[in-house]
Amino acid sequence: MLKTKLAAGLAALFLCVAAFGDVDPSTMDLSVKPQDNFYLYANGTWLKNNPIPPEFTWWGTAPIIRDRNTENLRKLCEAAGAKGPAGTGVEKMVGDFYASGMDEAAVNAAGFAPLQAELDKINAVATPRDVFLEVARLDAMGLDAGFNFGNGLDFRESTMNIAQLYQGGLGLPDRDFYFKDDDKAKAIREQYVEHVSKSLQLIGEEPAAAAKDSAAIMRLETVLAGASLTREVLRNPNASYHRIPVPDLAKWTGDLDWPAYFWSVGAPHFDQINLAHPEFFKAFAAQLNTAPVSDWQAYLRWCLVRGFSPYLSDAFVNEDYHFNGQLLAGTKVIRPRWKRVVAEVDGDAGDQLGQLYVAQYFPPGAKARMLELVANVKAALKEDISGLAWMDAPTKVKAIEKLDAMGVKIGYTDKWRDYTGLVIDRGPYVLNVLRAQQFEFRRDLSKIGKPIDRTEWGMTAPTFNAYNNWVRNEIVFPAGILQPPVFGLGYDDAANYGSIGAVIGHEMTHGFDDLGRQFDAHGNLADWWSVDSANNYQARAAAIVKQFDAYTVLDGLHVNGIRTEGENIADLGGLKIAYAAFEKTMVGKPRTLIDGFTPEQRFFISYASYYRALVRPESRRLRTQVDPHSPEEFRTNGPLSNFPPFFDAFNVPEGAPMRRAISDRVEIW
Repeated sequence: MLKTKLAAGLAALFLCVAAFGDVDPSTMDLSVKPQDNFYLYANGTWLKNNPIPPEFTWWGTAPIIRDRNTENLRKLCEAAGAKGPAGTGVEKMVGDFYASGMDEAAVNAAGFAPLQAELDKINAVATPRDVFLEVARLDAMGLDAGFNFGNGLDFRESTMNIAQLYQGGLGLPDRDFYFKDDDKAKAIREQYVEHVSKSLQLIGEEPAAAAKDSAAIMRLETVLAGASLTREVLRNPNASYHRIPVPDLAKWTGDLDWPAYFWSVGAPHFDQINLAHPEFFKAFAAQLNTAPVSDWQAYLRWCLVRGFSPYLSDAFVNEDYHFNGQLLAGTKVIRPRWKRVVAEVDGDAGDQLGQLYVAQYFPPGAKARMLELVANVKAALKEDISGLAWMDAPTKVKAIEKLDAMGVKIGYTDKWRDYTGLVIDRGPYVLNVLRAQQFEFRRDLSKIGKPIDRTEWGMTAPTFNAYNNWVRNEIVFPAGILQPPVFGLGYDDAANYGSIGAVIGHEMTHGFDDLGRQFDAHGNLADWWSVDSANNYQARAAAIVKQFDAYTVLDGLHVNGIRTEGENIADLGGLKIAYAAFEKTMVGKPRTLIDGFTPEQRFFISYASYYRALVRPESRRLRTQVDPHSPEEFRTNGPLSNFPPFFDAFNVPEGAPMRRAISDRVEIW
């Protein structure tokens, strides 16, 4: 998707959950004792009987439901496409976009020709200034060239949008890939250089020239990677906030012609900018002025090819898949074409497709039930904060103020996006993608210097996901996640609170995790904690880092406790708050057994089932390096092993693996 969406990533944390709702005893492995490994106890039979399909990097309820959503979106796309010119404006855009992507014969016949004019412009650059303005042109296409520029929420003036410059421009998934010294990392770098070379040959370079250029590209990207902050450092929001007057950019980047860059990308006038990562731009400017222009040309050609390969002919698609799908993620076959095209339509015209999805697949009663669940979970968190022994009274007042102000969005936006001016036709698929990305980039830039639009969403309605946006102080649950088996209008409270209730609690707790706690009720980056309360919090957070650092993923690779700190805090808080809300619903009700399980046991089985997943080793290794979430087994057993109500529900004895010693037990919320 568009690199401008990365700006929102500085302010919004997306929860990639694997969820399961109603309790199904047939998935359980009763040969495993719940006190030994509750994840396997709840999920073991399912895990044994459901191998990962060849096209997937992992398999579990999240990809299963996402796949179901994709199938439903396909039906909508095909129906819209069948109407042709007779369809509504929404249907015509969706139908034409989908049809252009599905015309495989036309895409293959066109090859790289639709982008040849863009390549010619790159080949014409002659000076460092030309390179800089070509970076601007590629940026305006939504490509990740050199660095990232876009609009974002102002961390210290949360009602306003601000222009932002931040690190980027890398072809590998993370800056650490360029520097790790183990054999696997070295092999990936060698395979990456080969992949770049093969991709450049597809646009006409001779093998020797492509090999030379790919080596130059690797050198450039390694310099940019060396100047990039690590994911651990990026967990500190202050590390990405440096608001300065625009003329002060020269202090870091010398004589780079920023006015020409901003004009080239179509940005409105602005006086202030967030230079998120100053040292990165210092290094970028130095490299721009010292590396040969020919090296930069090769890099820009690579950015163009890398960004658009998935939408070109089979040769480009297959080379892109070979490296990113097979080598990095471990999939065995590429996804069917229709799935890839549906995903692109959802990404680039999501509010058009979303309108059709909501009308067909989101029942009105779901929103009312979710509002009830959210209200109950929020009440439980408020009561919990009020009773915390480690937080002093003044800090509690501020925390509750933030919780009370937290906004809630459920299902879909109240104001669908206006796509006036976006041209989508049945011509070359890649040009539809290009125009859609340019349109979104311009739309994003148009917000610079303006008040934020609180109706705006960061996800499309069909998305299976949820998020907390600290700067907006809101939690958001798209329609795509609000369906069985994650959430059901007919489910009992144990099933709903154990699954979607834990997701709600998780997102609320993100507002108070190691990053979220640094933003106040208004969404401003501000220190509202007393010294003692902050110290107490940090001691508890350090304990959860230590707990997860000890978990081994595979081949001696451990969970990174700091990188996953926020998600682990939110998992622990979400479990506790959802359970407290669930217990409130049980007051005065009989503890009726279902399938031999008490309501409390069903809550925990639902919670554990919700993380059910199998993951390929290659994908597990990749996710451990770039994903802020811990592996699913540890997201289940980690929080539960700290939680006394779980011990009581399953009679977990002292000393059992699923019951951490009191001295090691982590409790925050």
